[in-house]
Amino acid sequence: MAMKAQSNKAIEQPKPFTPGVTRAMVRQHAYEMFRDKLPEHPLTLEDWVLAEKDLVNSLEADDVTK
Repeated sequence: MAMKAQSNKAIEQPKPFTPGVTRAMVRQHAYEMFRDKLPEHPLTLEDWVLAEKDLVNSLEADDVTK
């Protein structure tokens, strides 16, 4: 039986897809989120996307509470 192979290959940080969010903002948030994973295991595309989504959600939550 064939199983799905999951690639955990490290990639360069992709350009953020959310307007107003910079790579530096996403990078800082990703390093805070994945502190236990780094530096032994580089971040994958899924990690970068998750970090950006979490950052946007936290920025929106901060905006709503103000």
